[in-house]
Amino acid sequence: MLNAQQQQFEQGIVKVADNVFTAVGFHGANTSMIVGTDGVIIVDTLMGPTSAANAFEAFRKYSDKPVKAILYTHSHGDHIGGASAFVGGERPDIYATESFGSAEGVNKAVDPVKMKRNVRQFGRKLSPSESTNRGVAPANTYDSDRGKGHLPPTVTVPRSGLKTTIAGVEIEFHIGPGETDDAMFIWLPKQKVLLAGDNFYSSFPNLYAIRGTAYRDVLSWSESVAKMAELEPHVVVPGHTMPIQGQEAATAALKDYSEAIRSVYDQTVRGINAGKGPDQLAHEVKLPDHLKDKPYLIEFYGSVPHAVRAIYAGLLGWYDGNPTTLNPLAPKLKAQKIADLAGGTEKLTEQMESALAKQDFQWALELADHVKWLDDGDLKLARKVKITALRGLAAREYNAPNRNYYLSYANELESGQLSEIWF
Repeated sequence: MLNAQQQQFEQGIVKVADNVFTAVGFHGANTSMIVGTDGVIIVDTLMGPTSAANAFEAFRKYSDKPVKAILYTHSHGDHIGGASAFVGGERPDIYATESFGSAEGVNKAVDPVKMKRNVRQFGRKLSPSESTNRGVAPANTYDSDRGKGHLPPTVTVPRSGLKTTIAGVEIEFHIGPGETDDAMFIWLPKQKVLLAGDNFYSSFPNLYAIRGTAYRDVLSWSESVAKMAELEPHVVVPGHTMPIQGQEAATAALKDYSEAIRSVYDQTVRGINAGKGPDQLAHEVKLPDHLKDKPYLIEFYGSVPHAVRAIYAGLLGWYDGNPTTLNPLAPKLKAQKIADLAGGTEKLTEQMESALAKQDFQWALELADHVKWLDDGDLKLARKVKITALRGLAAREYNAPNRNYYLSYANELESGQLSEIWF
């Protein structure tokens, strides 16, 4: 399934209107060029100047007019790092929202571990034989010049939005929080083209990123996409993956996307108010039957269970309401009690190996995590079981972040990069 998703970011220029072109596959995200009377407008600028320059060279087959403006849909690095490649002798206006720069919202104190988790989520250190893609982006992108072409915004889009004309092109800026609080979407009323940024792409949305993010306002995300759908665009250009063309297809995709997000939110809230905890809800909440097989809602990048847990924590915090979990046993003490329950460390170890032999990989992982805490446990065996189980889970997984994390963690365990407490 992941290999089939590769067609969503094959490198090329897609003409989405007579004067609007989108470069797909030059890096992880998309960049677009709008051709005006005396210049062009660039929407998002990729990760760094090298990939941006390659995209700009491809754009130049359609127009050699100077860049009059650059528009940032939000502040994630893969959308803002290559701006300098589009700039000539005259510095263009650069548009962004008032809250630009608030994309991550995670305290810098946890940057060290967040960077490790980022590498795992995107599979940045996986070998070519292990790599597929990142769900909404190719696996192998040129990242060594990350952010080196970023240019700061010079024009602030107010919270009420903005309607203006740039290079003879009528443009509307609409504030649309979702994946980030600083997001906006761009509407070209004459061309009926919507540039959605990362609030839409062909995968169930990443309502929570396992690398670690602050709560993404799921309800606002659904509402922002619903506002996009009200415009009934003839084309929707996502932040990643191929544009969807045709009014019926584009509008239906946006309506379905908004409904899917809202459904997961509503189901989770109903479960919360019924007294259910995040572990139970993560296994119960599903996309409605009429949405689950839509190609733009398959869980290649975002995950419904992860979204459910994020919504729970975002609305209520970590505590699930069950007094049993108020002060749970320390991991080592719990492991010892589990071993006693199993009939001793040797019996627990046999159960761990049996789970692995039955390809019950998740249970094998959980038992390995108990065995590792035991003073008389076979730590080398527990590590070996965990590595094998992680690779077994990865082989079954079409959610790219999950798959990448399983494989990356297995490799770190095997190479000895992780401490005993981490494994």
